[in-house]
Amino acid sequence: MTRAAVLPEIGAPLRIDDIDLPEPGPGQVRVRLAAAGVCHSDLSLSNGTMRVPVPAVLGHEGSGTVVSVGEGVGGLAPGDEVVLNWAPSCGACPACEAGEVWLCANALAGASAVHARASDGTELHPGLNVAAFAEETVVAANCVLPLPKGVPLADAALLGCAVLTGYGAVHHSARVRAGESVAVFGVGGVGLAALQAARIAGATEIVAVDVSPAKEDLARAAGATSYVVASPTTAKDIRRLTGGRGVDAAVECVGRGETIRAAWDSTRRGGRTTVVGIGGKDQQVTFNSLEIFTWGRTLSGCVYGNSDPAGDLPVIGGHITSGRFDLGLMVTDRIALDAIPEAFDAMLAGRSGRALVVF
Repeated sequence: MTRAAVLPEIGAPLRIDDIDLPEPGPGQVRVRLAAAGVCHSDLSLSNGTMRVPVPAVLGHEGSGTVVSVGEGVGGLAPGDEVVLNWAPSCGACPACEAGEVWLCANALAGASAVHARASDGTELHPGLNVAAFAEETVVAANCVLPLPKGVPLADAALLGCAVLTGYGAVHHSARVRAGESVAVFGVGGVGLAALQAARIAGATEIVAVDVSPAKEDLARAAGATSYVVASPTTAKDIRRLTGGRGVDAAVECVGRGETIRAAWDSTRRGGRTTVVGIGGKDQQVTFNSLEIFTWGRTLSGCVYGNSDPAGDLPVIGGHITSGRFDLGLMVTDRIALDAIPEAFDAMLAGRSGRALVVF
């Protein structure tokens, strides 16, 4: 039996339960979790903003140690330290064949499978393939990536979502270049990764935006050169900081209509806005035809940082071991499994960076 955080149904509180986890079958791997990050996407899954089969074991950002492997699994052995990859690419769909593995049509195929059984015998699904809110999990072998050497195992959980998303949003989607200016909206886990990525890219002006004044020191430690408390005048405040011109690139990590609009308005003529945040269907953003022509800006979505995890993790690992990227900085709370609901509340209130469940 394994302790896990189970979502019984959409909108219901998480329940800590002892689940019956099977041994790995062909092509599967059993992993003992060292840590799991509490991501806003987990909150979106629990409240129905994003839909998954339920009941489910949530958690999609994790790291741990291989316990056992199933038949036909090569390149992995018990004792290997790994990072979980919640969106593995199939390698055969049109997106994968085009090199856009982050858009794989089959990435979440495993989320509808039966993962384990609750203590009462109810079948459970793996929330986003990997079911990381548990002491142990069984996943497909392509959901497991080697941990870059020298990266602390527990903190490495953040590589599975927040870091790949924030780093990729800056380097792959916004394509920030040395000497450019950047605004990052939302100083949560992804935002903190994006700030560090902007610094690594050589951005000279890095503006952090958040509703909480208390996050300024954290944002500046991650690389922000200026801090703006979100308000109806946010875009004007950013333009004032950049001599009236606006930033070259804005990265929106919140997923709210007004925040996306403010990010767009904060960029210069010809600027780039990348939307990372996941919002509900009720979050609408409007533009008029004249401004689209006049400003010449671009607005783009960004899935999983437009990253190829297998290729990006070693690069990011190099930044971590060289001291250019600080994983520990992003962890604002280290909690137990049963404290995840309180971490959700802190996230909603804008009080935390990244909470890390440490097993």
